[in-house]
Amino acid sequence: MTPQAFLNVESSLTGRRWAGPSPEVARLAEAMAQATRLPAPLCQTLVARGVTPQTAEAFLAPALRDLLPDPLSLRDMAKAADRVVRAVEARQRIAVFADYDVDGGASAALLIIWLRHFGLQPTLYIPDRIDEGYGPNVPAMAALGAAHDLILCVDCGTLSHQPIAAAGCDVVVLDHHLGAETLPPALAVVNPNRQDETGDLAHLCAASVVFLLLVEVNRRLRAKGMAGPDLMALLDLVALATVADVAPLLGVNRAFVRQGLKVMARRDRIGLRALADSARLDQAPSAYALGFVLGPRINAGGRIGQADLGARLLATEDPTEAAALAARLEALNTERRDIEARVRELALAQVEAHGEGGALAWAAEEGWHPGVVGIVAARVKEALHRPAVVIGFDGDIGKGSGRSVSGVDLGAAIQRLAAEGLIEKGGGHKMAAGLTLTRAQLRPAMARLDALLAKQGAGAQGAGDLEVSALLMPTAVTPELIEQIEQAGPFGAAAPAPRFAFADQMITTRRIGEAHLKLSFGDSMGARIEGIAFNAFDTPLGAALEAPGHARFHLAGRLEINHWNGRAKPQLRLEDAARA
Repeated sequence: MTPQAFLNVESSLTGRRWAGPSPEVARLAEAMAQATRLPAPLCQTLVARGVTPQTAEAFLAPALRDLLPDPLSLRDMAKAADRVVRAVEARQRIAVFADYDVDGGASAALLIIWLRHFGLQPTLYIPDRIDEGYGPNVPAMAALGAAHDLILCVDCGTLSHQPIAAAGCDVVVLDHHLGAETLPPALAVVNPNRQDETGDLAHLCAASVVFLLLVEVNRRLRAKGMAGPDLMALLDLVALATVADVAPLLGVNRAFVRQGLKVMARRDRIGLRALADSARLDQAPSAYALGFVLGPRINAGGRIGQADLGARLLATEDPTEAAALAARLEALNTERRDIEARVRELALAQVEAHGEGGALAWAAEEGWHPGVVGIVAARVKEALHRPAVVIGFDGDIGKGSGRSVSGVDLGAAIQRLAAEGLIEKGGGHKMAAGLTLTRAQLRPAMARLDALLAKQGAGAQGAGDLEVSALLMPTAVTPELIEQIEQAGPFGAAAPAPRFAFADQMITTRRIGEAHLKLSFGDSMGARIEGIAFNAFDTPLGAALEAPGHARFHLAGRLEINHWNGRAKPQLRLEDAARA
């Protein structure tokens, strides 16, 4: 028997049914509140995470030392660490070959900063997205190999057999993308997603793999009487990469991000400080800021500008250079948004023209910028609640990117297309993947991908229920309560922020620009809460809430603190509403 909809909302303004906590979760949360004296809304969040009264204290204050895995639990780690130690001792020539996204840039910056401690200045090489594409290529690796003793490939390389063979020098791969049955001819391939890995570290991003390498290298250097740099001070880069790469914020990832945000709040990293100032980020950073404010700006260089801008910004020690790089990335991000908006509109129209149904939403067109197809795929996925692939063609060759929904492994499906010869190449991880194909391959490949994803249940999920953690009264919401709830964070992939509902609210609204809606609501006791609905007019939400009249609404969203003019006020980030 289907439980009753929360607040009797069977179909909200966005077409979703609201689902509240189960009676068992509500019972456990009440028992936890009595046992721990923690606020009930926080207990609802903890119980939903599987936390018990006995483990609540440790969960709310995770210690990295307790959660950090042994680096040697990863295959090839010992070989990789020994090789880096030897390179440092012999002062060898080192090159860092990195991917052009945030994870690649942060991974490269970690290595550059660490090697700089020993007076070594590695060569940074990040391929051009358009001219070279993702990952190592034969000409670049051959040139780097001729001039260096060691190449460190970060956030790439696991599938790069021929380019690594062409290097002619030692190559160490530090990656997290899905591996094939055979590994490239590198000295070491450290990757929790190798097919022969049996551990539980598949959720790590590349920067976390690099961090574990540095932990092990520091350990070996200490045994030789050499001191490495303070690795805890580098956790801001690991946190940034973890959130921007949408890695699940569970276990050690949660500890990485939590500690990294504390490091970032000190504003010691010159590049991140310049970028935050450029973005007008005037409060302590949050996981949201990493994913939606700083991350897109760092990515902008690799998407539509110069591929190495982000890594250079993260690694620089020169304030003047940092300010110039941040300004350039800010301008590129604005340009990227404009390009993205145009491609998004065309892609959604094309998907609609393909017809309803199917497990996959896809669109392809000549001239679509390869730097924005991944973002557009994410927007299409969010709008249609099914995996999406968007492809830009340049002549006969198309380069595309895909984004998946929870429970559907897109990376494995695209890797299978490559193994079956239906595309030129492709790979990635569960939630995101890339591919290259010809025009003749387009429709057969998309049909096969649709079938593979359908077997995983894609397309059958629809918009799904809107999960609501608890019902709150406006009077109960204070900055102190929100700060207590945030102790269960940081929130993000696989660990969503709790969503709270407010029943039967009279609202006032005003439009912000063309897309966003500001609102205010309260109760008879005089408590008022401001709310913001971003991109409200892309859905039925905006028009319904803005319509004249005095209709009352149930509201649902996530709580945050809005800092303005030195004051901290509660704010609801509105996600859905229903007529009361």
